[in-house]
Amino acid sequence: MHDPLTPLAKNQTFCFSCSPEVACFNACCRDLNQVLTPYDVLCLKRFLNMSSGDFLDAYTNVSTGPGTGLPVVSLRFEDAADLACPFVSDAGCRVYPARPASCRTYPLARGVSRHRGTGDLTEHWALIREPHCRGFRNGRPQTVAEWIDDQQIAEHNRMNDMMLELISLKNRFRPGPLMPAEKNHVYTALYDLDRFRDDWLKKEGHMATAAGVRPPDRDQIEDKDLLVAAMDWIRDRLFNPNPEKPQP
Repeated sequence: MHDPLTPLAKNQTFCFSCSPEVACFNACCRDLNQVLTPYDVLCLKRFLNMSSGDFLDAYTNVSTGPGTGLPVVSLRFEDAADLACPFVSDAGCRVYPARPASCRTYPLARGVSRHRGTGDLTEHWALIREPHCRGFRNGRPQTVAEWIDDQQIAEHNRMNDMMLELISLKNRFRPGPLMPAEKNHVYTALYDLDRFRDDWLKKEGHMATAAGVRPPDRDQIEDKDLLVAAMDWIRDRLFNPNPEKPQP
């Protein structure tokens, strides 16, 4: 069987272009297991001008990762014969500026390995050649690095690598399933960011008032900064690598 993955170095070139003129346009937006990262959810809910809770209720399913025990959020595809993405139309993606990292990256796949000694990350790239895809017949030669820049993937990768670090800590210090309350905490902090904002800032506000300082302003904390704070909160509360450090 032909292996659809071809390893690529970051300076290697490939040809690919997707547009309504390509015969298979939109074919890859159907019948997928589309896992959403916390940063994907943040970008989509913000683009759609929805609260995180409303977005999650309207467009996603939640399961438990068999390897991590963490909540996994997946895009809920239309209950129709073609199992279409809820955001696909004849003209293309309706949320294209906020599309998930995996959509931006295609037809590339990205893997990450971590050096045990230094903790440094190394990226691994591969080209995905699926039988139905005709995009490889078009487009100018470009490197992996140029594709990353053109599709604005770098910030998604940076945020998603923080999530990979959190998963790594969980596997090392809290292997196995989480307690239901813990799983709910993780789900809220990572995905239902607006709810976490209210709960977290309420707690921070009480602490600030008790210390005689001004409580943090809800609207002054950017979503991206709050997501980073949420990951730190989960790490310190549940996956603390330093057992001597008291957990809140």
